[in-house]
Amino acid sequence: MTQSAPQLPASDGSTDPHQWLEEVTGEDALAWVRERNAAAEAELDEASDPRDPSGKPLAATLQHEIREILDAKDRIPGVVKRGEHLYNFWTDAEHERGLWRRTTLESYRTEEPEWEILLDVDALNRDEEEDWVWHGARLLRPSGSAEGEPYRRALVDLSHGGSDADVTREFDLETLSFVPAAEGGFERPEAKGSLSWIDEDTVWAATDFGEGTMTSSGYARQARIWRRGTELAQAELVHEVAASDMAVFAAHDSTPGWERDWVVEAHAFYDNTLHLVDRTQQPPTLTTLDVPADLEANAHRDLGIFSPRSDWEIGEATYPAGSLVVGDLDRFLAGEPELHMLFEPTETTSLADMTITRTAVVLSILEDVVHRLEVHTRDEHGQWVRQDLYPELRGAIGVSAVDADVSDEVWVTVTDFIEPTRLLLGDLHEVAGGGQAGELELIKSAPARFEAEGLDVSQHFATSDDGTRIPYFEISRPDRVEAGEVQPTLLYGYGGFEISLTPSYLGAIGKAWLERGGTYVLANIRGGGEYGPRWHQAALKENRHRAYEDFSSVAKDLVERGVTDRDHLAVRGGSNGGLLTGNMVTQYPELFGAVIIQVPLLDMKRYSHLLAGHSWMAEYGDPDTEDWEYVRTFSPYHLLREDVQYPPTFVLTSTRDDRVHPGHARKFTAAMESLGADVRYWENIEGGHGGAATNEQAARMNALLYTFLWDTIGKDS
Repeated sequence: MTQSAPQLPASDGSTDPHQWLEEVTGEDALAWVRERNAAAEAELDEASDPRDPSGKPLAATLQHEIREILDAKDRIPGVVKRGEHLYNFWTDAEHERGLWRRTTLESYRTEEPEWEILLDVDALNRDEEEDWVWHGARLLRPSGSAEGEPYRRALVDLSHGGSDADVTREFDLETLSFVPAAEGGFERPEAKGSLSWIDEDTVWAATDFGEGTMTSSGYARQARIWRRGTELAQAELVHEVAASDMAVFAAHDSTPGWERDWVVEAHAFYDNTLHLVDRTQQPPTLTTLDVPADLEANAHRDLGIFSPRSDWEIGEATYPAGSLVVGDLDRFLAGEPELHMLFEPTETTSLADMTITRTAVVLSILEDVVHRLEVHTRDEHGQWVRQDLYPELRGAIGVSAVDADVSDEVWVTVTDFIEPTRLLLGDLHEVAGGGQAGELELIKSAPARFEAEGLDVSQHFATSDDGTRIPYFEISRPDRVEAGEVQPTLLYGYGGFEISLTPSYLGAIGKAWLERGGTYVLANIRGGGEYGPRWHQAALKENRHRAYEDFSSVAKDLVERGVTDRDHLAVRGGSNGGLLTGNMVTQYPELFGAVIIQVPLLDMKRYSHLLAGHSWMAEYGDPDTEDWEYVRTFSPYHLLREDVQYPPTFVLTSTRDDRVHPGHARKFTAAMESLGADVRYWENIEGGHGGAATNEQAARMNALLYTFLWDTIGKDS
């Protein structure tokens, strides 16, 4: 689709010919979307499988196969333990929007657990003629001292079509019904906000209270205490942040005997001010923790837990960025800190995660992006003792406390790219007494979803432009590489916000891509958290180019190693990863045979004015200042040129995405079209930032994008 002359934005951002596409639900904009959706579907629904001589359309086959995986009844139900029950939210073919349900551990151990249905979201939508999507629930811990007292109330979050903005409604776990606002039930109108329990008649509220109560990023400015029987607008104001801040958050720690209230001022990502709240005072008073703004802090029972993101000097000690430090919280607040460093990073190690049980601290550590576990406990003298934990486990290992307030039990998940997930149950109570962790009990094991025969997982290191080693995982068939066969290869990356990409079972990717002969590559580029805060900070703002140099270096390494060639290499990324792949298509078009860009940032001149974009300036810079001189160098919308042959490109987003504005994807596509580039576009009406609100929508979206890949880099391979 070409026009008489290219319509590109001015390089300085002064003019934007496609800004009208930012009108999310504007009639003209939606007509534009519908036209391109129809064109993309007409093209891709007719594409055949290059490996099927029958010429059968591929998209329908992939959609059916992916949907079967997403709806499979033998998936492992993820659970959260509260009291005597395990709670789960479940979707399948018969329950598209899902069931909130619960069972007991004894029943969960069986192959066919008996589930009590608490809320059927599909039935709720039919009754209320709505489009609710489940966003989660918070249960009120019983206040009584009687052991086994049941949980009776919950706060349930529901979203229209999957958007970040949602509502909160109080739910009665005995009558299995919502508590009407007219009968004193807590009910929060739609906004990017939250309610959280303090006690049965009191909640923290951070939401839209009216004009001037939301930040420039679209989140709550005010933390209030809301008491049952009063109007939300009458809730007691405890703290307010500046409109230019990102958000305010408030929460109550209900650990028996260690109850605390917190208010967090989020000025920007990794820039916070932390307050403890004394609600016994009137009005409530705040005590500010004297810690650096980029340090993450929380508490468990008597313990203060501190995670510095830059070197932390306190007293005569210096704790390096990426370490984990603990100490008695009351002594710390009194100015008499006695701190102990549980983890110190190295050039090759970082702290991936931390889980606290009643008496133990479990650390998940990445060593060159490979997991291992440690457990730390205090002996009878209060000294910290370290042990390796479950060293026999291999793959990506996740640990979470079953109920940190009452036990030392842990859920352990083990997975890998081609090894299905297992869920195990462990108990660390003997470790606190100097003993060893008990045997792990296998609770659930998921079946294989694709044929992995002949596949191999290997790790490699590319060299970036400045000499930095960049790790990446490759899932391929080594016999084909050794035979010199060109493999259609999909390279995935993210590279932002200190988010680490680690192995996980590939499921739908395995079925749609690997089983059919494709190779999959996961790159651990800078901007992520694979090597801790330093890895993230190395690609911030004016150094953003390093993430793109890293990613392109992995692409070059794949070609140099003979895994693939340019015509059979594609990249895929979403959100910040969409910005990444947008920069691949504009800065490195010669490297790729196809590019997928999902729910992306692309117009970096306007991003801080669109939805939550204002909150990301600590990551990218402020384009309304002199920062634009470097921001423009990674703004794909402004890097498009007339004299470039761009690779086939597929841009996907969601109308309901109220985090990253769909205008980014729309405008970039329109600009590429004006150049006569090979681009197609698909926008799901629902889905929020995830791109899909149901399994059917997710199957459709993924079927289209994998059909695009097979129809481009999958041909003649």
